This record gives sequence, C-alpha cells and structure tokens, in this order.
Amino acid sequence: MIGITLKTLSWSLSEPFKISRGEITHVEAAYLELRGPGGVIAHGEACGINYEGETPDSIITAVSAIQDDIQKGLTRQDLLDLLPVGGARNLVDAALWDYEAKTSGQPAWKLAGLSSFETVVCAQTIGIRDVKGYADRARSLRDFPLLKIKVGGDGDDMAILEAVHNAAPNSKLIVDPNQSWTMDHLTDYAARLHGLGVVLLEQPLPVDGDAELEGLRYSIPICADESIHDRSELMALRGKYDAINIKLDKTGGLTEALALARDAQQAGFQLMVGCMAGSSLAMAPGAIIAQLCGFVDLDGPLLQSTDWEHAIDYDSGYMMPVPRVLWG
Repeated sequence: MIGITLKTLSWSLSEPFKISRGEITHVEAAYLELRGPGGVIAHGEACGINYEGETPDSIITAVSAIQDDIQKGLTRQDLLDLLPVGGARNLVDAALWDYEAKTSGQPAWKLAGLSSFETVVCAQTIGIRDVKGYADRARSLRDFPLLKIKVGGDGDDMAILEAVHNAAPNSKLIVDPNQSWTMDHLTDYAARLHGLGVVLLEQPLPVDGDAELEGLRYSIPICADESIHDRSELMALRGKYDAINIKLDKTGGLTEALALARDAQQAGFQLMVGCMAGSSLAMAPGAIIAQLCGFVDLDGPLLQSTDWEHAIDYDSGYMMPVPRVLWG
C-alpha cells in the first residue's frame, strides 16, 4: 500500500510579478508525496490553472477523491481516465513519474523515451512595469540569450519592446500579451516585431478571438497558450497558430504532454514549454518536454526568493538537467 501526504505550499517571490491578468507576491501550489515499500519517497508539485479557477485547495480536493486508487497502485494511464486536464492530474502524474523512476532505477527522461537529457536555453521573464523598469531589468539581463516580455495592451507596447531591445540588443525576445491585444494591436505591431529581436508572439488575442487569426501569416510565429490544453484541442488551431505552448498544469501532466508534443510535431507546429510558475520541483517534469521544444520558459524558480534543496541550476539563461535527487 502506498502512503500519501497532501499539503499546500506557498513560495514568496523576490519581487511582485505582474501580467495583464493581475499581480502576485506569492506562488501557491499543491504538493503530493508518495511513500512506498523499501523507503521509496516520490513527490510532485502543481499550481493549477489559476485563470480557470483552480487553486491548491481545489487540487487537493480532487486528488483526495482518488486517494484509494493511488494507494492501490494507480498507473499513469489509469490516471488519464480518472481526472480531467488540470493541476490535480498534473500533481499525481508528476509524483507517479518520480515513483516509477525511483522504483525502476531508470531516470524519468529514459522512461520518457529520450536519448539524452541536455542543458537548454530558458527564457527569463520580465513582468509588467513602467518603461524605464523594463529597460533597467533588460539591461541587467543583457547577456541572457532569451527574454520573455509580458505586456498588457493598455499602453504603448512597442515603446516597451523598443526599450527592452535597446537595453539587451543581443537577446532574442518572446512577447506575451496574455490575451490582452486586439486585432488592431496585432495589425499595427506585427510588421515591426522582427526588427526588435522578437522570435515568438504568444497568445496575443483572447481565446474567443482565435478565428480572427485564420489564414493570417506574419514574419513572427504566433504561439497558442490559453487556447490549448491537450490533444483534443490541437487540430482546431491549424491555420491559426504556428506554435503551441505546452504547460503541464494544462495538459494534466507529463504523460499527456508527451503525447501532445508528438502529435503537434507531426501536425507541423513548433513547440514551446511553459509553466504556471512554481519551484524547481514543479519545473522538473517540464524539463523533459523541454528537450523536444524550440522555446523553453521554465523560469518559475528564478522568480522566487526560495526553492527546494537540490534545486535546478540556472546559469545566465541556461537551464541545467534536473538533479535526480530532486525528481525523476
């Protein structure tokens, strides 16, 4: 019988983090620990999809409802049928991957079918602030190869991007309006983005505006984020988006995320892996998907003032492989 501990975690941020939907000073997460025979201890962490109403408490409630199944040896494939997409399934899936790695003696990346587990370029995110604040922060990160810029659509976002580019001219940029742009913004800005080092535009329009992207082509690939959870929504994005952002809190875990990544590659989409914030433990399963992606945004731990012992190492915009003592 597998033992279970469920609890909430709260990680303080090194500074308030603001996007178009609001501002936070702490990251709230759910934590699951599994204890098996022989002293095996495995664990996972998930934040859930906060803009869809998920909270650590709602995640714990959903996981508690299948506690008996987990204790009896629930498999990751069984889990796909028991819980829907979202943070609860991600939490259990992450812990099951860690449990399987520790009981089999095989690292999670090998269990996932990868041939290697390498250092990757990881975006460093700059949250919403005034234009001078953007420039100052970008200047401090000017040696980082990839920056992700959060914008809000309620000011001159081009002035922001120009300030960032001037402060960090060698950095490539991902721009993320978090659904805050209109078609007027997109039409006005799109032709100018390439000259500012922008390599990806993430979810510019609200989800219900996806149809407006049908058949449009820009010099910068457009990436779906809030518009995609799992494989069931993938084909509806063809002809509208060039890339998809895979987040494990959206897919409901690494198991579905790997399947989504394979299907998306076959359908011709570029791949990005992102996160809903969180510690090194929350990022760890996503680091496996990162091996398949052209764009990686797993910098959650860098926004926090504290992290787990044996945390993932980040160095000037590069994310190192996950320490096995932490996860997987």
